[in-house]
Amino acid sequence: MGKRNPKVDEYVAKAAPFAQPILAHLREVVHAACPEVDEQIKWRMPSFEWKGMLCGMAAFKAHAVFGFWKHDLIVGDDPKAKQAMGSFGCLKSVADPPSAAALKKYVRTAMKLNDAGVKAPMRKTRPKTPVKLHPEFAAALKKSARARHIATAIEWLAQGKRLNWKYEAC
Repeated sequence: MGKRNPKVDEYVAKAAPFAQPILAHLREVVHAACPEVDEQIKWRMPSFEWKGMLCGMAAFKAHAVFGFWKHDLIVGDDPKAKQAMGSFGCLKSVADPPSAAALKKYVRTAMKLNDAGVKAPMRKTRPKTPVKLHPEFAAALKKSARARHIATAIEWLAQGKRLNWKYEAC
């Protein structure tokens, strides 16, 4: 049998009034589809685990979200997903997410993927290329920065400020 986490109860209770029924509905659907699911709080949001991450939900000021960890393999390319961080866009009422039957199907698909040991696909990121500067230009930048830092330090000393004055308690 899965575990219901009292911290998820607290999260739902503290959510905005419009979001509480949405979160409660999503939670019940996940538990109905996967009775062995464990609830966790990850990244300060409720998440559901079964042999790894299945899905998670969150509430914000004006909307709630629900998403699958392996979204691309479960839901596919849904244009609503681009509206918010979840798999189904901004949820503002219980009618916004897919039907309970469709959500259960998605949860069972996620379970099968976790059971098979499938990892979430890595998101494509831009390759980081180092910026190469001409040596003379780099040297000029260093001299310019050094002069700026010295001028700032002298100004702060003249004002009676200490080295890390910005970080000292007020």
